[in-house]
Amino acid sequence: MSKADWAMLSNNFVYSSMGIIFISFISFAFQTAWNFRVTPLAIDSSNTKSLKLTKAGRIGIALSILGFIFLLAGVIARGVSAGRVPWGNMYEFSITGALAFLFAYLITLRKYKVQWLGLVVTLAVLLALGTAVTLLYVPTAPLVPALKSTWLVIHVCAAIISGGVFLLANCVAATYLIMDRYQDEDGNENRPNWAKQLPTLAELDQLSYRLVALVFPLWTFAVIAGAIWAEAAWGRYWGWDPKETWAFITWVAYAAYLHARVTAGWKGKRAAWLCLFAGSTFLFNYVYVNIWGAGRHTYSGL
Repeated sequence: MSKADWAMLSNNFVYSSMGIIFISFISFAFQTAWNFRVTPLAIDSSNTKSLKLTKAGRIGIALSILGFIFLLAGVIARGVSAGRVPWGNMYEFSITGALAFLFAYLITLRKYKVQWLGLVVTLAVLLALGTAVTLLYVPTAPLVPALKSTWLVIHVCAAIISGGVFLLANCVAATYLIMDRYQDEDGNENRPNWAKQLPTLAELDQLSYRLVALVFPLWTFAVIAGAIWAEAAWGRYWGWDPKETWAFITWVAYAAYLHARVTAGWKGKRAAWLCLFAGSTFLFNYVYVNIWGAGRHTYSGL
């Protein structure tokens, strides 16, 4: 197969994954909509309506896994067509970032009951892929000289995985803030029926904390690896380039989040807001700095 054939195959895989994930989104939407109509007590093995609800969730998860496989194939085929790792422009960053976000959700799903996040995750993945194929797509091209390094694989891989887990933690933190609205002054949760099936506030708080604590060392490594790469490419470890600066701001924000939780005992609403703030710095760096920012790290390809 020629490189053009591999590029076409990659596009077909990405579009196929979008179609599969869209059906997964519909399945999760059906499950969520049904939760508005039934109470948790009504969900048991003898209730046929609850079985439909369970099947919808299982179908959504199964299709999410299938969509992940197709998207992974699309990313790999893109790399084969370019003859390099597929992280040379914003289109490739976006499809790989969506892959990492979906992967983080599926892995977390194995240990925690986060099926309820499926609707948000699949919607976010669809938005990322839709933006990638409509606004960010560029044909494959050789890497710019600064990117031709082994550190591209090390640094970018660590950063993308970290970003996927950070964004998942942000989704959990946002859910905490929404559910916190149903807690009265005495600390009792007076949720509507559809929300009673979600984890408690304490469980949401702990889950977001564990996700950030798990991946923060990897993000630290990504920043250090980026500095080593900068020294190899440009002869200096740190130059306060916009992307370097915002990567450091993200590191400080998440370090402050972990520090506040461990030493100052921050929990609940304050911790959730700080988690969202830290995540917003990551998204600003990923979107604004990559596309509109000026500096040596602008590789959007647009």
